[in-house]
Amino acid sequence: MADITRRLGWRHLRSAPTAHIRHHRRGRLVHDGRGLSFWYRSLSAALSEVPVDDRELAMAFHARTADFQDVTVQATVTYRISDPAAAADRLDFSVDPDSGSWRGAPLEQISTLLTETAQQHALDVLARTPLAAALVDGVASVRQSVADGLAAEPRLPDTGIEVVAVRVVALRPEAEVERALRTPAREQIQQEADRATYERRAVAVERERAIAENELASQIELARREEQLVEQRGVNSRREAEEKAAADAVRTEAEAARKVALARADAEAARATGAARAEAQAAWLRVHGESGADTLYALAATRLAENLPRVDSITLTPDVLTGLLGRLGRLGRPQPGADA
Repeated sequence: MADITRRLGWRHLRSAPTAHIRHHRRGRLVHDGRGLSFWYRSLSAALSEVPVDDRELAMAFHARTADFQDVTVQATVTYRISDPAAAADRLDFSVDPDSGSWRGAPLEQISTLLTETAQQHALDVLARTPLAAALVDGVASVRQSVADGLAAEPRLPDTGIEVVAVRVVALRPEAEVERALRTPAREQIQQEADRATYERRAVAVERERAIAENELASQIELARREEQLVEQRGVNSRREAEEKAAADAVRTEAEAARKVALARADAEAARATGAARAEAQAAWLRVHGESGADTLYALAATRLAENLPRVDSITLTPDVLTGLLGRLGRLGRPQPGADA
């Protein structure tokens, strides 16, 4: 909408670059163009403002397919007014000189024209197309039909309207029909999901079996290793026993040899000792044989005294002492025939 200001009975209009302004004064075109700015008097001015920018028109309408199923078409048409003069001549784009607002509803008229034209061509296509085909290829066919129909519509260029693009957003059946159509696909998807689940379970079972086989193989290998270990331990024990027996035999032989050597040494020592004792005894007997009776008595008394118990004191009578002294005196005298 143009920007209008008031100054002392005059009006000043300033339009946007996307708005085409036409100013008539007393039936004569005074200003005509985009983005104009000028002064005018409201009582003598006739103004028109035609937008020349691209505009989006969203539309939604119902149609019926060849198998009598209702569908909803959602589309968007992009258009622009390429000939503002023709549009201003065919539609009411006049604006209030004081406020700058449209006096009519020209854009609604354009929307109605485009919507009805697009709906007519879409209905023609869908009426010859079954629902299943419409849902599969209907979007492209409807878009092409609507674009061709709008391009061939003679009212649009006469009104100065140019269709820039046509887009069909969706083509949907009723909710119940849509659910019914989704059921086979859902069932197929569920079957695929079940099959994937079964395959996953089968793979899991196969992996568990492989794991169990690996564990069993590991246990078998462990048992075999344990058997080898037991056999090796038996061989080692047997070898150790043999080595120990051989060592014991060597030690026994050495001990026996040592004992034999000791016995022989003891025997030799005993024999030498016996011989020495026999020789000493023989010498002792020979000495005693050569000694006199008094000497023998004295030795016997000495040995007897050595073997008698300890005597702390002894009392001798005079007669015993006299006889003993006399005997000792005789022992001290040399024997007849002895060397002096």
